[in-house]
Amino acid sequence: MSRILDFPTPTLISVNGIELEVFEAGQQNTGNPVVLCHGWPEHAFSWRHQIPALAAAGYHVIVPNQRGYGNSSCPAEVTSYDIEQLTGDLAALLDHYGYQDATFIGHDWGAMVVWGIALLHPSRVNKIINLALPYQARTEKPWIEFMEELLGSDYYFVHFNRQPGVADAVLDKNASQFLHNLLRKNVPPTPPEPGMVMINLARAASPLGAPLLNDNELAVFVSAFEKTGFTSSINWYRNLDRNWHILADVDPVIQKPSLMIYGDHDLIPRSPDIKDFVPNVDEVNLNCGHWIQQERPEETNQVILNWLEQQSAT
Repeated sequence: MSRILDFPTPTLISVNGIELEVFEAGQQNTGNPVVLCHGWPEHAFSWRHQIPALAAAGYHVIVPNQRGYGNSSCPAEVTSYDIEQLTGDLAALLDHYGYQDATFIGHDWGAMVVWGIALLHPSRVNKIINLALPYQARTEKPWIEFMEELLGSDYYFVHFNRQPGVADAVLDKNASQFLHNLLRKNVPPTPPEPGMVMINLARAASPLGAPLLNDNELAVFVSAFEKTGFTSSINWYRNLDRNWHILADVDPVIQKPSLMIYGDHDLIPRSPDIKDFVPNVDEVNLNCGHWIQQERPEETNQVILNWLEQQSAT
């Protein structure tokens, strides 16, 4: 496993029947764990700005490439990526380190998994900080059916499920161009084009906005997905209806102290009823798009550290 720029050296850890590639910092801060959970289509490297700040503030920082990503296991079965497996990986990771619970920080799909571990393994979570993706209340109909009726068959969540393999092949063929075009900031609002947005991005000759990453940083993401392909990470989306059934009888209210960080220009809207399901949540907006902790690293770090300090004082 080659070094990634000045990122920590990873370790492969066996958990929950698979191996996770895990990056660590602040190992001297035993007993004060924080677990950082990346989104799609990303990598543990997306937390590169937060890891040193959290370690310096006294935290044992644990950052897995979750299953399907990087050098972690990429099982072939679609059902290997349901919410039970994804949260089970994190619970088993705590077991590996001998921790009963931890603070979990998630972005995008990582936030979905953090909400999920608080629902399925509440005793393993002491605090939650999520970026971009607010709590998703369980809908009356399974999620993909609900989204298809609301947003149409070209909506990428729906497309991934209804046309398995189609988007995967396009993204695999155009991995570098897709990630270059997707991982942007200061993207001007534009009307949606016909077709599926991720396929359009993979084929677009000229992206909008400004690059989020420099060439060396982008190369980390590109090399990871050129190795794994996109199917294993897209399989997370293919379990949304399965997750809907798994969560049917789970208490939907999360009582843990929580912080929700939104990007003002993110296409994901704020949740108007988040306090109905996460009553102990604080909400903060930053002037950025979707890739919050990479677009506004210093502000994100300050918000996170200030909130954690306030929680420890209460």
